[in-house]
Amino acid sequence: MTAPPRVLTVAGSDSGGGAGIQADLKTMLALGVHGMSVITAVTAQNSLGVQGAWELPVEAVRAQYRSVVDDIGVQAVKTGMLASAELVETVAELIAGTDAPAVVDPVGVSKHGDPLLAASALESVRTKLLPIATVATPNLDEVAQLTGVRVESERQMRQAARAVLAYGPRWVVIKGGHLSGEAVDLLTDGSEEHWLRAPRHDNRHTHGTGCTLASAIASHLARGLAVPEAVAAAKEYVTGAIAAGFALGGGIGPVDHGWALSRAQGDARPRA
Repeated sequence: MTAPPRVLTVAGSDSGGGAGIQADLKTMLALGVHGMSVITAVTAQNSLGVQGAWELPVEAVRAQYRSVVDDIGVQAVKTGMLASAELVETVAELIAGTDAPAVVDPVGVSKHGDPLLAASALESVRTKLLPIATVATPNLDEVAQLTGVRVESERQMRQAARAVLAYGPRWVVIKGGHLSGEAVDLLTDGSEEHWLRAPRHDNRHTHGTGCTLASAIASHLARGLAVPEAVAAAKEYVTGAIAAGFALGGGIGPVDHGWALSRAQGDARPRA
């Protein structure tokens, strides 16, 4: 049998299963690609927040990456939590030597506001990681952290996109989920522009949204879609996952990565 397209996520582990490596692999499975992982950090994390985080040594990250890429190969790479400047620079170097599109989710803080990137690593993200990105997917807090541009309305999203593109990614998705009204994202390469809109669902269980979107984009790129089509399809997938997000623990629950599968099966899966 022919192997499915292969996608590699380079990110941190979320012990609660809603974000990070766990969300990435669930997304990849749901979208029909073979997910592989390079774990950069381990977190103690649940629906209430992040209780601890420990980054892995650079040698361990490099060895995981080379092990997968040199033997199995990849059709797309996605990055998430990279924790430190040293890890950012190492991962950027590895991706630069890999012939595959890269989706960079410049993770700075968790859904609960817990820091996941050292302040000293921001310059490395700007100068090393963003320039090798096929698509960068910052949310509005990450835009402000990286560029100083604070977006408070939809019309300011173009300014945010220009500021991020100045660091070198081929495309940027400015995620407007933190604004009021429709859930609107702007995809642009500086000349071509796509506004992606979806209804806003009244559901607080949105843990893992950013990881899920970036992984879905990478999955669709690996399947051969062009960037605009890949991002539009990823937006549709994550909108369904948000709508189906469910309560878990005492805080913010995760999006449902298997929403389309459960719908096809008549939602027969048991719920806690």
